[in-house]
Amino acid sequence: MTQNSIIENTIAFVKETLKNAEGGHDWFHIQRVLSNAKLIAKTENVDNFIVSLGALLHDIADAKFYDGDETVGPKVAREFLESQQVDEAVIIHIENIIKHISFKNSLSSKERFSSPELDVIQDADRLDAIGAIGIARCFNYGGFKNRVLYDPEIAPNLNMTKEEYKKSSSPTINHFYEKLLLLKDQMNTTTGQRIAADRHTYMEQFLAQFYDEWNGIK
Repeated sequence: MTQNSIIENTIAFVKETLKNAEGGHDWFHIQRVLSNAKLIAKTENVDNFIVSLGALLHDIADAKFYDGDETVGPKVAREFLESQQVDEAVIIHIENIIKHISFKNSLSSKERFSSPELDVIQDADRLDAIGAIGIARCFNYGGFKNRVLYDPEIAPNLNMTKEEYKKSSSPTINHFYEKLLLLKDQMNTTTGQRIAADRHTYMEQFLAQFYDEWNGIK
């Protein structure tokens, strides 16, 4: 089986698997991350096959939709890739990408996996969490979880552990301070840093407008 046919089969598998997913973690999220990853990969020394597979499968079973179980995603990815007769070394690499891509893992002191391909996909995924799309996804997920938009009495928790982050039910606006505004300085690649800077500024402008409207200033 050729790499192109495996990629096409993976696209079909992901589309089918995520057809009823929450709007911020659906096929269109995967498609955007894949596009971001391909753009970033142009200036990085990476295996493009692994970048494409990792981008396509990184959220195949996001732990937040499986009661926090972080083993489901790697397992689903492995079973599919084995069915496509993908080399074991590639499968292990994809499993590690899925296990280590999440922001919440940066809150843990446990040993971490690293590779140029993970760097690219992680940047691509984080870019989709900020800017205009990131704002839309943030409020979509907040609505999905029936969270308060904003409560001035509840301050953001800027020192969360991984477990606290996973269990958090804080107002949606707090998520900007607890994650989204931190991502600009966590980008791995030059391209990711450049794009993130623009999207970060857009979020700052949105928050300024939000507070002005909330407080009846304009």
